[in-house]
Amino acid sequence: MKLLPALALLLSLQLCAPAAQVRKQAKTKTAAPSKTAAPSKAEAPAKTVEAAPGASARTVVCIDPGHPSEVASGRNVQNGTNEAAVDWAVAAKLREALEARGYEVVLTKSAEEELVKNKERALVANRARAALMIRLHCDASTERGFAVYYPDRPGRAKDGTTGPARDVIEESRRAAEAVHAGLAEGLAGALEDNGVRTDWQTKVGREQGGALTGSIFSEVPVVTVEMVVLSNADDAEFIKSDEGLRRMAESLAEGVTRFVAPTRQVSPRTSKSN
Repeated sequence: MKLLPALALLLSLQLCAPAAQVRKQAKTKTAAPSKTAAPSKAEAPAKTVEAAPGASARTVVCIDPGHPSEVASGRNVQNGTNEAAVDWAVAAKLREALEARGYEVVLTKSAEEELVKNKERALVANRARAALMIRLHCDASTERGFAVYYPDRPGRAKDGTTGPARDVIEESRRAAEAVHAGLAEGLAGALEDNGVRTDWQTKVGREQGGALTGSIFSEVPVVTVEMVVLSNADDAEFIKSDEGLRRMAESLAEGVTRFVAPTRQVSPRTSKSN
């Protein structure tokens, strides 16, 4: 009879084993782990926008040697020279003077004999975002000496375009006064000073409602300088001389500087192709 308790205990252990095994399997049989999301691709860094190669940080001045244009060739000889030649010679000297002061200079043409229409001349200055467009001309009249012109009102070109805008008109007035001051100081005693005038006071300007074609299409301050009266023998002799060219260019450069200073000083270019 003593064996009965032992048999009962053994039977109890055998019955409990499956249940324990089930509980053990339940503990070890855990749910499969959720799939780990694939690491997202790293976002590409934002592109850095860099300045275009050759972009200039300097103040840009556009020099426009007037003629030949659709209006006139400028080749009419007066007192041993002609307007196209004088305009080009002064433009070359002025470019050197401005670059020496630290300006970036663009010209509206690449050779003395190149014909460029007045609208395209203005577009050259616009594309360059010039701080000033300075148009170089010589007069033929009973006067002598220099004068500086600017648009004081909009005009209308043959294609119906009107301009310049009011802000361009105001800045052109300031530019004309500054350029005139430089000329008056630098050319004192050499040429007559005919002051600051408006496009309206020219034949073409009046015909177009008050502005020259180069002014109508300009989106930057613009002045026209009648540097000398070539029909006057004394004026012609002055501008034909090396000293006259030098004084004219330096006086114009001084006038430009009075209107807008260069952004930074740099050495002048070592090579000049024009």
